[in-house]
This record gives sequence, structure tokens and C-alpha cells, in this order.
Amino acid sequence: MKKYIAALSIAFALLTSCASFLEEHPEDRFVIGNFYASESDAEAAVNAIYQQLYSIYNRNMFLLNDLTTDGEKNGLGMPNQFLQDLEYLRFNSENTFIRDMWRDNYSGISRANAAIVNVPSVTMNETSKARLIGEAKFLRGLFYFNLVRFFGDVPLILKLESINDAMLPRSSVAEVYQQVVSDLGDAAAALPVSYGAADMGRVTAGAAKILLGKVYLTLGEYQRSADVLAEVITREGDYGYGLHENYGDNWKSETEAGREAVLYIEYMDPPGTGNNAMVLCGPKYSMPGGFAVLGINNGNEADIPTLDLYTQFADDDERKAATFRTDFVSLIDGSVHRSSIPLFTKYWEEGERIGGNSDANIHILRYADALLLYAEALNELDRTDDALVQLNRVRKRAFNTDEASYGSLTKEAFREAVWQERRLELAFEGHRWFDLVRTGRFIQQMKAHAALEASLAETSKTEIGRNVQEHMVLMPIPQREIDLNPLLTQNSGY
Repeated sequence: MKKYIAALSIAFALLTSCASFLEEHPEDRFVIGNFYASESDAEAAVNAIYQQLYSIYNRNMFLLNDLTTDGEKNGLGMPNQFLQDLEYLRFNSENTFIRDMWRDNYSGISRANAAIVNVPSVTMNETSKARLIGEAKFLRGLFYFNLVRFFGDVPLILKLESINDAMLPRSSVAEVYQQVVSDLGDAAAALPVSYGAADMGRVTAGAAKILLGKVYLTLGEYQRSADVLAEVITREGDYGYGLHENYGDNWKSETEAGREAVLYIEYMDPPGTGNNAMVLCGPKYSMPGGFAVLGINNGNEADIPTLDLYTQFADDDERKAATFRTDFVSLIDGSVHRSSIPLFTKYWEEGERIGGNSDANIHILRYADALLLYAEALNELDRTDDALVQLNRVRKRAFNTDEASYGSLTKEAFREAVWQERRLELAFEGHRWFDLVRTGRFIQQMKAHAALEASLAETSKTEIGRNVQEHMVLMPIPQREIDLNPLLTQNSGY
């Protein structure tokens, strides 16, 4: 996606700033009055919204969704106290990573609002105009979906003509979800099913429907979730979706933007931006010689898997080898070196000598996620046999055999099976905390995780079991935001 996103940070900052910048109407700089003058301006404004995905999903979504749960922990290369607090569930309203999640989503909303308000007045092709507005609404819906899941009640800002428009009290969860559903419904109606090669990576009608299905499932509206997901899944060929034959193809440069990619962040070699997750997940301390013996110029051992997660995978589950690695091949002489612990390698580019240049994409939505969401919704509607068909598509791909398929299951057993498949299928992709919270399992699971990790790896992990509290199904409102906006209130327990 990155190659379609203009670098507009400086210009667009003026477009989304307060009214005092707009009153002079200068002719020598970008402002609302002279920016939205052409189709290329409108497209540049929408591209700037996409650009915000990098700040949100590059690493921060993993940290808040995986480090706070049973899937990720800090390695020896990460002494950052705010990250330690996330892992051990002792974070508070001063945590910088939680603050960044709030700030970056609202920054994206600000950009989306500017486009939604101003693009309609641009003289341009009406079909293209409707598509650009649909893209902006999809992205605004995504940003608010992130915020309402993390923080609950949040300010619902739909315009920003002056600084006062941002100084709002928190709107209810119901109001925010109503806006998310409206935005995604509008996007699904306006967006095309596919694009030509010049626009690959932009949001499609299929992506809007899949995300809307996820929203409905989160709300417990199972019939609506199943209905909207079925519109895509029963016609997946028309939408160009399907599962790769090999799970690991989702992170290989030749195939990662293929049929399983619904919404993703494109990374590439210079002069593009590389995925620095490779830098933060490598064997710096767990392997003698670390990155140097592999011929890789730099890296750290910061974001590593828990043994709790690693031990969930069967050895013949092909997702295990794609998600983790202990053996690494030196680019210097081809020798094999072994890490003493498993490490995340979904975003590891084989043969890359500069760790920060990995071109492995990050998936925001993957088609396997849609199949599992659909299966979950069908099961809750007492259509467990139909749900098994979808679940077994993911299961059979993971083991590359029909023999791995689930047989007849009760409704309750199916729930456990689909939740487990989501854990394995989507590991280290930024979904776990959301899944545990929406299914009401966060507190219980984190207590079990604390006990298991203490027995497998670190006795200090018992602290997690002591720290986890009922109010942690929401994140704290960042104190800096409360200081700036006196109408904001804090979530209970913080």
C-alpha cells in the first residue's frame, strides 16, 4: 500500500490544524481554501489518511494486543519501563504506548474528517469522488473501532473547523459504534470490488464488509455479522479472496499482497520504508554472536513469544514454522546457528542484511480472519455444521491434510475450537487482546497464563495474576489528553 501514499505530513498538518491558520487565506501555502482544488488534491488528502496506518500498526498494535496478553513478552533487549508495565499489567494513564494509540487514531480521524468534509466540493469525476469519500469513511470507521475497543466511551469528533471541535466530552460506546457502522456501510456501498494494478492496496468493498462483519460480531449481533460476511465469503471468487496454499506465503514478497490480503501495510526495500519488526524480533542475546554471526548489520531481541503461546502449536502445524524460528542461517558462510528460545519470524525476510529493511507486509485484515469470524457467528446462530466448513478450511491449510479437520462438535466445544484457531492463526498480528476482551475471557485467561508461564519459564510471572483486575478490559484514558481537555473523564479503576 505504501507506494500509493504520498508523503504529505507537513502540508496536511496545515489542513487539519485549528482555524487561526485558516483565517489569513495565504496564497503561498496549503490551507483548506486552496488545497482542495483538483482531483489530485482530493486523492492526496485521502492518501494522507492511509499514511496514518503506519503509526498505528507498525508496532503499537502488537504491543497493546499481544504484549498485554498471553502471546508476547519483553526480551532482554527491551528494558523500557512502559513496555514492562504492559507485560506485567501494571500500566496506567501515563503509559506512552497507550497515549500513542489514542493520539495516532485521532490524528487519522482528523485527516479523514477533513477529506469527508471537503472532497464533496471538488470539481472532479463523480465516481472517483464517491470512491475517495468511501475510502475516507472506511478509515475513519477503522480508527473509531480501534478507539472504542481500547477505551470505551470516546469523543466522537466528526469535523475540525476550530480547536473547540476537538474539546468534546466522551460519547457513549453505543454512539461510537453507530458511527462506525454508518461509515463502513457507506464505504461498502461506494467502494469497488477491486482495483487496477496502479491502485492495488486501496480499500475495497470486500474489506469494508469484512470489517463491518467484525464490528457486528464484537457487538454480539451474530445474524448481521453472518449476513454481511456471507456477502463476501459466498462470492469470494468475485472479490478475489481465498487462502494461500501455504500459510507462510502471507509474508513472502512474491505472494503477500495476493488473495488472502484484505487490508495491509506495504513495506519495501529502499527507497521505500522497511518493516522494522525484523530488527526487534531477532536473536541478539539468545544465540552466540547474535546478528553479527548471521551477517545482519543490527537488531535487538525485544519482542519475543511467550512459551505459553509457543507450546500451543503442534509440531505438524505449518503455522508453527512460519510464526517462530530457532535456527538461523548465516549470510556470511551458510552455517546454521540456533537460538536458545523460539523467536517471532513472520516479519523476517530471508537474505536481508539490513534488519530495518524487511519488506514483509503487516496484515490489518486477512481473509483467514474473515473465515474464522464467519464461523464464530454461524455457530452462535446454532449453525454449527455450516460453521465447521469455514473453520476446517483454516484448519486444513494449517496442517496441509484433511485429517486435521474437526469432526462433529457441540456449540460450546466449537466456541473453544474457533477461539483457539484464532489464537494460532493470528498470533503476533495484533488481535489477541481484542479477542479475549470481546469474548469475556481476558481476566480468567491472564490468571491462567500467569500460572503457566511461572511453571514453564519465569516465576516472576505470578505478578501478572496478582495485577490483573476487572477494569483492565479497557485501557486508561491518557492523562495528557485529560489535561488538555477538561471535559474528558477517566475510565474506572485508573
